[in-house]
Amino acid sequence: MDWRSYYKEHIVTPEQAVSMIRDGDRVVFGHAVGEPIVFQRTMARMAEQFHNVEVAHMVYLGSGEYLQPGMESHFRHNALFVGGLARKPIAENRADYTPAFFSDVPRMFRDGTLPVDVFAFTCSPPDERGYVSLGLSCDYGAQAVKSAKTVIAEFNPNMPRTYGESFVHVSEIDAFISAWEPLPESKPAKIGDADRQIGKYIADLVRDGDCLQLGIGALPDAVCSFLGNKKDLGLHTEMISDGVLPLLESGVINGKRKQRDIGKVCVTFLMGTRKLYDFVNNNPIINMLPVDVCNNPAVISQNDNVVSINSCVEVDLQGQVCAEAIGLRQISGIGGQMDFVRGANLSNGGRSIIALHAATNDGTASKIVTTLTTGAPVTTSRCDVNYIVTEYGVAQLRGQTLRERAKRLIAIAHPKFRAELAEEFEKRFGEKLAV
Repeated sequence: MDWRSYYKEHIVTPEQAVSMIRDGDRVVFGHAVGEPIVFQRTMARMAEQFHNVEVAHMVYLGSGEYLQPGMESHFRHNALFVGGLARKPIAENRADYTPAFFSDVPRMFRDGTLPVDVFAFTCSPPDERGYVSLGLSCDYGAQAVKSAKTVIAEFNPNMPRTYGESFVHVSEIDAFISAWEPLPESKPAKIGDADRQIGKYIADLVRDGDCLQLGIGALPDAVCSFLGNKKDLGLHTEMISDGVLPLLESGVINGKRKQRDIGKVCVTFLMGTRKLYDFVNNNPIINMLPVDVCNNPAVISQNDNVVSINSCVEVDLQGQVCAEAIGLRQISGIGGQMDFVRGANLSNGGRSIIALHAATNDGTASKIVTTLTTGAPVTTSRCDVNYIVTEYGVAQLRGQTLRERAKRLIAIAHPKFRAELAEEFEKRFGEKLAV
C-alpha cells in the first residue's frame, strides 16, 4: 500500500486516539517538547472512562490536567524525571518516581523492564517519502516507537524537522491526529551575579578545541556568555537551549576538532524558544541521536577533551553530590549527569565539572555541607567527581584525599558558613583549619 493511502486511512480524531488506551495500560508520552499536547488534554477530559492507567515520561511541559487531585484513580503518573508539575503529586503520594539514568530508559522499554502499551508523541508532518521527524525530542522516543504495542503520532506543522536518527516511517504508526498548537517554550533564565562568577571560573577551565556538554538554565547560559573568545569548540550534549545559539551562529562552536561526528552538534533533545526551534529546523549540522547512544559514556568518550558541565543541590565534604532531591523530597531526577560525568572522565583530556551556588537562595544555609541532608540520594559519587565550582572558586577533587577534599571545598564555601564547616573538619581530622 502506498504510504499516503496508509496515512489517510489511519487519521483519527483525538477522542478516537485516546480510546485506544485500555485500563491497566502504561502510556508513555514523548519527552519535553515532544509531548502530545492535544492527546494529553483530551485524555484528561475523558478520564472517567479509564482506571489504573499509568502515564510515564520524563520532563513534562504541559498544563497538567491529568496530574490534578482526584485523577490518580484514572491516571497515575510514573515520573522518570521529576519536573515542576510532578513535584506536588509525588510529595502527596498521588504519583510515583522511578530513579533511572536517562541513557537506560530505552533499554528498559526494549527489554520489558518497563513495557510500553501506548506511546503518544508529537512529530512533524510526513515528508514526501512518508517519514515524520521526532523533531525536538529523539531521546527515548525512537525506541518507544519500536517497543509500544500502539503508537499514536500527533503531527504538528510547528514541530521542526531535525536530522540524525530522528525519522519514523508512517507505516510504524497506528494512528495520527492533527494539531496546530504552539510548541511549549522555555524562556532563558535570568543570570545573576553569582551565575556570572561561576560562569567565568568554568570558562577558564575550557580550552580551544574542547567538546562541551551543557544543560539549560542560568549557569550554563552564564558559561556560554564567557566562551566567545574560544576557538573550534565541539558540542556533544544531552540537550541544548538558546544559550548556545550565539556560539553556533558565530562559529565558536563548529566541531572541527571532534573525533566523531566532526562538524556536527550531537544532541538527544532540545528545549528553548521559537528562535532555537527555527535554527534547528532542517539544519544539517544538528545530529539528533537516541539517548542510549548520545548519553552512552563509551560514545561520549570517543571525543577527546570532553568537558561536562552540570549543576546540583548540595555537595558534602567528601565530594558526594546530590543533584535531584532535598532530603527525601524529590525535586528533579538523575537525568544524564552521571552519563556525562563518566563520559568526560573516560575522555582523553576530559574534565567533569559540577557547579552550584555556595548558599541557598535565601542565604540561610550552605550548599557545601558536612554530610548530605538525611535521605538525600548520591547522584554523583565521590569517586566520579572531579571539579566543583562555586562563585568563590574552583575545587579540583579527583585523586585527592578526604582531608584535602574537605579543605578545598571549605575554601570555596560561602564565607559565613566556613567556620562551622571548619569545626567539622577539626572533629574528623584532628586539625585546626584557618578560615
